[in-house]
Amino acid sequence: MKNTKSLCLGLLFIVAGLNNVNAQFGGLKDKLLKVGTAQGAKALGVDKFLKQPAAITTSFEDVNREGEKMPDFITSLKLKAQPLYLLPKNPEGGFVLCEGLYEMTNKSYCLKAGTFAPSKGDGYMFAPVLGPKEEIVVSILKSAEKHPEVEQHDIQALLWTIIARTKFADYNGQVKVTAIKLLTPKQLTQLEGGALGILPFDVMEKAKDQLPSGVRAVFEAENNIRQLVASGNYTYADMEKYAIVAGMAPPRSDVPSGIWTKHPDGYYLRYFPSGYSITKVQIYVPKELLANGTKLIYDAAGDIACPANTGSQRLAQTNEPLEANYSLKLTTVCNPK
Repeated sequence: MKNTKSLCLGLLFIVAGLNNVNAQFGGLKDKLLKVGTAQGAKALGVDKFLKQPAAITTSFEDVNREGEKMPDFITSLKLKAQPLYLLPKNPEGGFVLCEGLYEMTNKSYCLKAGTFAPSKGDGYMFAPVLGPKEEIVVSILKSAEKHPEVEQHDIQALLWTIIARTKFADYNGQVKVTAIKLLTPKQLTQLEGGALGILPFDVMEKAKDQLPSGVRAVFEAENNIRQLVASGNYTYADMEKYAIVAGMAPPRSDVPSGIWTKHPDGYYLRYFPSGYSITKVQIYVPKELLANGTKLIYDAAGDIACPANTGSQRLAQTNEPLEANYSLKLTTVCNPK
């Protein structure tokens, strides 16, 4: 009986001790979590993530402003703009340019989440698509031309998903269907490279503290888009809410709306966005540029209308005209080589 009592007392001490140890370790766990939150970016590798390049890196710094012209550049020539989409098609994509002034209102896409939509005062200039996912983005824009049945909203949602560096393994819902339709199996596997998971709220907050104020909105918008896509329960409006910031970015006086960029191939072009989904592009091709029989191609799938104001959206351009009128005729005699 005495041994039994001793055993029971021993067990009570052990249980009490375990509870005490558990309480101590529970407190230690809470402390570790707090430390983890305080150092979350470093502990979970977010420091490394913050140093990774964006999926598309094009910025206004990539604009070559040499040869730029003010909006009234060709006013004295009194040229009437002709439909760009009536120019001969290039077999590899785009249009074969002829001398004169051409314009086209085409589909365009936002390539930077967490930024302001274009406003009438914004100056946009030409820059190429650059970054780790440039090949994927250009492929989507080219593939979309061959799949007119795919809605523009679905393509935009896919582009936002890629810009947000979402892992393809996390794709759910319509965006996954669109990706499979427009990309090859090899390209789908490439979406895993440089992709990110969803960052917990505490880590997000700490990571944002390490970012410049101008980058925080983009960082948070991309994480919110990754969460939406992974959930599979979202609408286009849900995604747009995070991608497009309400309000307008202040324009830059040194880059007025309608400014001309001199393209590397020698012709001039300018952009007039209407929101992020529609852009009017104008192209001026000097006669002397074609004097030696040079063949010039305008293929918008590799172009970005880049805002001078970094708080506004980069706009990917396309070869897809909106409200095209093919009953019209070119007034210029166009004999592409």
